[in-house]
Amino acid sequence: MKRYDKAIVASGHQLVSETAATVLAEGGNAFDAVAAAGFTSAVVEQTLTSLGGGGFLLGHSVKQGQELFFDFFVDTPGLGRNTKVEQPHFFPVTVQFSGAPQVFHVGLASVAVPGTAKGLLHIHKRLGRMPLQDVLAPAIFHARGHALNSFQSSFLRLLYPIMTQSTAGQTLYGTGENYAVCGEQLVNSEMADFLELLAKDEGDSFYRGDIAAAIVADMEEKGGLLTSADLSGYRVMERRPLQMDYRGAAFYTAPLPSVGGSLIALSLSRYASYSKPSYRWGSRDCLQRTFSVMEEVEQLRRQGIMNSVDLNNFSADDFGGNVADLRLFSRGTTHISIADKEGNCAAMTCSNGEGSGYFAPSTGVMLNNMMGEDDLHPDGFHCSPPGQRVASMMSPSMLVRDGAVELVIGSGGSKRIRTAITQVLNQVVDFGRGLQEAVSAPRMYLDEHCLQVEPGFPEESLRELGVDINIWQDLDVYFGGVHAVIPGREGAGDPRRGGFVTEI
Repeated sequence: MKRYDKAIVASGHQLVSETAATVLAEGGNAFDAVAAAGFTSAVVEQTLTSLGGGGFLLGHSVKQGQELFFDFFVDTPGLGRNTKVEQPHFFPVTVQFSGAPQVFHVGLASVAVPGTAKGLLHIHKRLGRMPLQDVLAPAIFHARGHALNSFQSSFLRLLYPIMTQSTAGQTLYGTGENYAVCGEQLVNSEMADFLELLAKDEGDSFYRGDIAAAIVADMEEKGGLLTSADLSGYRVMERRPLQMDYRGAAFYTAPLPSVGGSLIALSLSRYASYSKPSYRWGSRDCLQRTFSVMEEVEQLRRQGIMNSVDLNNFSADDFGGNVADLRLFSRGTTHISIADKEGNCAAMTCSNGEGSGYFAPSTGVMLNNMMGEDDLHPDGFHCSPPGQRVASMMSPSMLVRDGAVELVIGSGGSKRIRTAITQVLNQVVDFGRGLQEAVSAPRMYLDEHCLQVEPGFPEESLRELGVDINIWQDLDVYFGGVHAVIPGREGAGDPRRGGFVTEI
């Protein structure tokens, strides 16, 4: 068993990383720490995640002697419903992103069955060792009051029409000139009380008890789709991680329902078909190879082919159809990477979409809007059968050599998650670049027939690729948010998404 002189945490918020570090310092392991960080993230990264959203965790357990994958993503709602909801509470709102308006659908009928609360509790119960009350304590403390940082305040401003949709949201964040701003103390007393309740009943009230009954009553009265059967029947799924060999190490990533993991593995398999490069990173040859792999994987993806090397016996039949038909959720997310001194590692990615605008009664928790994402529902909204686990691009991943983890990695960033992770891995493994150097380096993404590129690559070499190029002025949140850890050595937080690293 490999032990380390220090534990390392990388996340998208200072308070999230500090929460994990505190739990580790108090004797918790990586799984206590990632659960605690997840609860705190739901408090302080309220525009990216929520206890009413969903997520994935990839863990390396020294005690278990294996890699574990926990799927606590959302399900489509409506189990046990015998009649159609005649007037669903479901409507568009316009959000102004980067000067271009985008329309999202919110309301009670946009809510999918939430999994994050149950997922975090499951992680702690299965792999943690600290009392649950101690794991929840930092999140409870921050819910009683914390300073809003610049990244979250900017996203709150963007999502103003969603965050202020209900009275609960208006009470939490204010309205008009009194809307929350950077540096302001944000207090969510209802969430603090709800977290204290979780420590006692381990989520029973939210999924089966009084809170579940209040949610269902709202859904029935106001045009939502969630039912008591949806909530009481929700289960965290433990799955076998997707695995492939990469440069002599075992690469583990998210299996279905994450399509992102398969696409990352496919990209790495294309890189592995070439010998390690002799040219430098960022050179003309490097850009041509990166673009070539990206273009090839995009062509395969459009054809529904995501497993040309039959990675881990990947089978679309397990989810009832061709992978191209899976409903993909690919909006805002946040990621946490942790490695403790004992060799345990955790990579966890969570999301709440843009949020539905609906707060579960007496919890301070806004539920997700994943039934209102048009890329989830190409055949039209509310057409999918109930009880179906929704697919995602989220892909927490690890690189393991001789039983020891070499790299813990994951990202937010919608469809750019897979390219962000692949490009950082390629730099670290194939080019020997430092982790923070690789995370902070410019990225590219092939968006249909236009190559989106961050500044820093030689423009002349980009033009030689023979494709439309859009060079951005700055590094941007659009290109993902990779937070990664090399156990015992270093961590890297993505500057695009408020990355913050702690070591103890």
